[in-house]
Amino acid sequence: METLMKFWGLDLVALRGFLFSIFILNFVFSCQILFLQPLVAALDGQPSGAAALFERASQSIKVKKYSEALDDLNAAIEADPGLSDAYWHRASILRRFCRYEESEKSYKKFLEMKPKNSAAEKELSQLFQAQSALDSAKSLFDSGEFTKALEFIDKVVLVFSPACSNAKLLKVRLLLSAKDYSSAISETGYILKEDEDNLEALLLRGRAYYYLADHDVAIRCVLKNIYDFLLLTFTSPYHAQPHPKARKCNKNKMENRRSNDLFMSYLFEGLSFSYILYLHIFFLRHYQKGLRLDPEHSELKKAYFGLKNLLKKTKSAEDNASKGKLRLAVEEYKTALALDPDHTAYNVHLHLGLCKVLVKLGRGKEAVTSCSGALEIDEELIEALVQRGEAKLLVEDWEGAVADLKSAAEKSPQDMNIREALMRAERSLKLSQRKDYYKILGISKTAPMSEIKRAYKKLALQWHPDKNADNRAEAEAKFQEIAAAYEILGDEEKRTKYDMGEDIDEGMGMGGGGFNPFGGGGQGQQYTFHFEGGFPGGGFGGFQF
Repeated sequence: METLMKFWGLDLVALRGFLFSIFILNFVFSCQILFLQPLVAALDGQPSGAAALFERASQSIKVKKYSEALDDLNAAIEADPGLSDAYWHRASILRRFCRYEESEKSYKKFLEMKPKNSAAEKELSQLFQAQSALDSAKSLFDSGEFTKALEFIDKVVLVFSPACSNAKLLKVRLLLSAKDYSSAISETGYILKEDEDNLEALLLRGRAYYYLADHDVAIRCVLKNIYDFLLLTFTSPYHAQPHPKARKCNKNKMENRRSNDLFMSYLFEGLSFSYILYLHIFFLRHYQKGLRLDPEHSELKKAYFGLKNLLKKTKSAEDNASKGKLRLAVEEYKTALALDPDHTAYNVHLHLGLCKVLVKLGRGKEAVTSCSGALEIDEELIEALVQRGEAKLLVEDWEGAVADLKSAAEKSPQDMNIREALMRAERSLKLSQRKDYYKILGISKTAPMSEIKRAYKKLALQWHPDKNADNRAEAEAKFQEIAAAYEILGDEEKRTKYDMGEDIDEGMGMGGGGFNPFGGGGQGQQYTFHFEGGFPGGGFGGFQF
């Protein structure tokens, strides 16, 4: 140490500082070697030549990593513009993605290097066919020929260009137009698996769930991450329990069946629509992705706010109905139905709700129309059958009411409320088929006994056969009706049974033979009719024929 100090002319403190500096420099250098070695090794492994790039692209193609392969092929062509096989593979990959113009240029470049190559000429011909098929499908879609357009997509475009996102999205639109919502959900699932940020796929997937009446999933797929302050605004203790459907957006196994069954069960098995609305608000936080990626996306915004308006109108209608504000409820239901007439899976609920309110208001004719609208969508909807039966009773369509309620009772034989309604309808039908004795006597159903007697005396005198010699047959028939009516209505006990629809005796209730003052053969027999107090204006208590 002393020798070093004398040699360098340093004191002890300076020497210690010098040695410490050497140690630090050595440590830093060692760290650099340690951390840079993997990077250097990686850089050494990067292919630098066209052949190496082409080889790596070939390996990527084998494992279907087409985007990575395309990058390497572009780099290989840049390094060696004469590498013909690179043009061939690049053209094939571009064709898969339906980038037809770029693919055509690569095929033509390959043919320049290898003229009259039959495989390339065939590929180029098929490329033109696929491009033409895609253009035709778009035109057919615009003109409303959805089935033909779908054939072009499935049988030509996606066969030749299986990774064509434009064709896949067009196919989803065609499926939506054909109302094949479950297939549309499956197709968008495949697209989102490859590109989870695809806005159009999110929109179309949400629309498919919407028309399946699975609104909470629809909102999640359309908006998927809306602004954070909305979540804070609607936070509640219930958020701690996630809904079992919260992870459904990007799954496609039996989605349509589960989602529709769950939502319809909410509607028709007692879960209030107010809670369904709450679930929609809760799921807003699952929607933010679409609008965060593009807050001004017009179709996404339209879908979201359209659904929100529909739910708002429906909730308002149901709230008014529950509060007894029936006329307001009718208007809200009608407004909600007008928002999206094609949304049949949801409108069945609105038609039914409107029908029930109209029945309560006694507006039978309108109620029949509303319930029929629900049954046109779902003919197995028992509650709609029951409500339509009640509505038909209001318009005195007795046979129609019995038919609807009998059908409902067959579908739900254990429901005593339906059976009671059916019995009422059958009794009303039976009453409608017998003679209306009140009408025969020309009195109201609430007429007192004194009025019944006066009406009977007046009509009996008017239609007595001896006073109607010119039309004796008609008079006899009328007189029989008048006498039969008085026999029932003139007796308090019989009148009560008649009013309740009970059978009084055989043939009497249904307008059969009944009471006949000309009993027997009716050939000139004499009958005496007694009128208490005599006929009006007369001084005798009876007279004889």
